Amino acid sequence: MILFPAIDLVGGKAVRLYKGDYSQMTVYSDNPAEISRDFKACGAEAIHIVDLEGARDGGTPNLDTVLAIKNASGLYCEIGGGIRSMEVVEKYLSAGIDRVILGTAAIEDEAFLKKAVEKYGERIAVGADIRDGYIAVKGWLERSEVTADEFFEKMQKTGVKTIICTDISRDGAMRGTNLDLYRTMSRRYQVNITASGGVSSMDDVLALNGMGLYAAIIGKAYYTGAIDLREAVNAVK
Repeated sequence: MILFPAIDLVGGKAVRLYKGDYSQMTVYSDNPAEISRDFKACGAEAIHIVDLEGARDGGTPNLDTVLAIKNASGLYCEIGGGIRSMEVVEKYLSAGIDRVILGTAAIEDEAFLKKAVEKYGERIAVGADIRDGYIAVKGWLERSEVTADEFFEKMQKTGVKTIICTDISRDGAMRGTNLDLYRTMSRRYQVNITASGGVSSMDDVLALNGMGLYAAIIGKAYYTGAIDLREAVNAVK
């Protein structure tokens, strides 16, 4: 299993939201590039980046910071948040980002999704952000009418290889990840699933690794010290 420590960005700073609520934001660092160097020092091989302003408003408001993270760490970097056009996809990929994650656009613009997957293949992932069994969009601010199963089925048929699956109710809540969700989805669909949201202990890391999941994202637990990243990386190798 690959571990993706996460950096969520607002205004060029590393932050965390509580259950996706922009009004409940904690700033952890004014220097996200420095955090990425620590990820590398701990043995991580990949970083999950989210432009929270991009997710809410569209565009690439934190592009300079994203590239600074990539350049400082030299690690595999994936980015999500506000990627709703081929122009934005190409801006990130041509600048050296390894994979982009489509969220709202994967639901609302089927033609764009297909075009991106056809052109860039495995460099395109999608985010399945789940609230009460349905996919949430617009930086988790709105709930779509698409169920999680409908979404996974459609992504698999479209040729998407990687789905970052988040249980919003667990994100930033530090009460454990939704093991039943990931166990069910990994058995049901032939895609690489990344567990996101609530990975808050070594028990979570070991349980996800034990079910053969493709990857897991460690967010708040890194910043609070609840998970020792070096220990976690060594445990899944």
